[in-house]
Amino acid sequence: MMLSLSRLRRCSAVPFLMAFFFAAFFSVAAAAAPVSGEAQPTLPLRVSLGGGEGYTIGVFTRNDRGSLCVDLESMTRALRLSLRVAGGTLSAEEALNSPGSVLIARDGGAFVRIEPRGRSAAPRMLQLRASPRLIGGRLFLPAADAAGMFSLWLDRDILYSQKEGMLKAWMQPRPRARSTASLGSLTTPSTDTSSAVSAGPTRIVSIAVEERANGAIIIMTASGAPTEAVLVQPDASGNAAFTLKGASGDIAALSKTFGEGVVRGIRASVTPEGLRFAVSFDPEARVVAPMEFQKSQTSNRYRLLVRSEADVKALRQSEKTRQIASVIKKDMEKWKFDTIVLDAGHGGKDPGAVGLKGTREKDVVLNIVRDLGSIIARKWPGVRVVYTRKDDRFIPLHERGKIANHEGGKLFLSIHANANNKRSIRGAEVYILGPHKTKSALDVAMLENAVISQEVDSEERYKGFTQEHLIMSTMAQNAFVRQSTSLAQEILRPIDRSSTINGRGVRQAGFMVLWTPSMPSALVEVGYISNAQEEKILRDRQEQTKIAYRVFQGLEVYRRNYEASRLAAMER
Repeated sequence: MMLSLSRLRRCSAVPFLMAFFFAAFFSVAAAAAPVSGEAQPTLPLRVSLGGGEGYTIGVFTRNDRGSLCVDLESMTRALRLSLRVAGGTLSAEEALNSPGSVLIARDGGAFVRIEPRGRSAAPRMLQLRASPRLIGGRLFLPAADAAGMFSLWLDRDILYSQKEGMLKAWMQPRPRARSTASLGSLTTPSTDTSSAVSAGPTRIVSIAVEERANGAIIIMTASGAPTEAVLVQPDASGNAAFTLKGASGDIAALSKTFGEGVVRGIRASVTPEGLRFAVSFDPEARVVAPMEFQKSQTSNRYRLLVRSEADVKALRQSEKTRQIASVIKKDMEKWKFDTIVLDAGHGGKDPGAVGLKGTREKDVVLNIVRDLGSIIARKWPGVRVVYTRKDDRFIPLHERGKIANHEGGKLFLSIHANANNKRSIRGAEVYILGPHKTKSALDVAMLENAVISQEVDSEERYKGFTQEHLIMSTMAQNAFVRQSTSLAQEILRPIDRSSTINGRGVRQAGFMVLWTPSMPSALVEVGYISNAQEEKILRDRQEQTKIAYRVFQGLEVYRRNYEASRLAAMER
């Protein structure tokens, strides 16, 4: 809670944004409709998260000039990415790839800009086949182009299947040896007769490797006038090179390393003669000289044919076996219960609920979170504890979930204390994200979320959370609903067994702090600070430690069940 008892009576003064936010969303049980009341079609997006987890969610669409276009804002939210929309410009942020990046798309723009968070890499431009169009205040792009844009930006497999009538996204990282056509360009991979050779300076826009049974093919796509190549054949160490005369290109994007296959690495560099590519091969592949360079007469595509004497099939099978073992190991690491994110509610200028004796929620929950973190560190030395705050500071709600995602959390737990005008109400409650089933659950969520009015840019940041986006948020969290429900139940059981605070059950409501984390999440209301008896308990330092230990007891059972289920899944 973030309101004192004297402020609880002023719930009606919560800004119109918050009132609309909940009243509009939670009265809807089926698919969302636009604010205008007109039905808006959706395109299913099936998202695979790996490990058997995933969800299917609707992305808003419209037919524009005979083409099925998707709402970029809707698709960004469906992929659980942060974004801002203003003046026909969409800025989306991802943290899937270290150090993360921001994609900027503009109405009518032929290019989208990708800006890495770190200073080590330069911004990248992606050319679009079609420009985004601003229609009704939203940016739309043809479905196939939107899928390609997100795929290239996120380095994940995302596609539009016209036959199945759906979008598909695999959010697991791609294998390192995957051949990706047209990096840095959203032009569909072309055949030799699909495009005419143009004039102007030669620029290499992409490079890819296709493995063959007897070697490999290095394929380059270019713009501008055709050029010639100078080859340096493979030496005894398995290294070769070729130079494209007078050509230029992004050497960072054109340099690649592969974990398997005949070609193990390509390093681009600029020389006075043009763009030089140094190629390294697998020593076991026994590359045969001479390599053969081919140039298409009808399109700006070049091929370098690499032949091998080795049994490439057997070599590839051996590499595949090693790769599978590596993938299994990485998958086990991915699902390893190694990071817990603890969130102490409120803080700083937001005191949370205040009891009759002046007990502040933000102080109580910070002590409990610190105690819980200390217990975890002592009992589980192999588990890392991440705090959204460890002192008295204000952290916006949207930042708390971003911290959890950035730190690779396997579980997100937000600790709060409750309050109500009826001071006789008491007991602990545990919430998961979802439509409220009771008015009391809605009241709790309304009060917890009202803190966004204290954030500096709340109107701009949260103005996009209309009916449909809230429904999509809950649908996306359904990927973790089973684990979140189990987590909530196991935490509540030790509290129920205690003699001081009795549990009131597991409930669901639309808590903003639970919207962002991409992991099992729960919000624990440890008791009612508005109840005189429970305020006395909650302000007692020893009782705070006891509460933390009861929460840990629930986490112990949850972890045991979680790891057993993951092990069983790996053995199947």
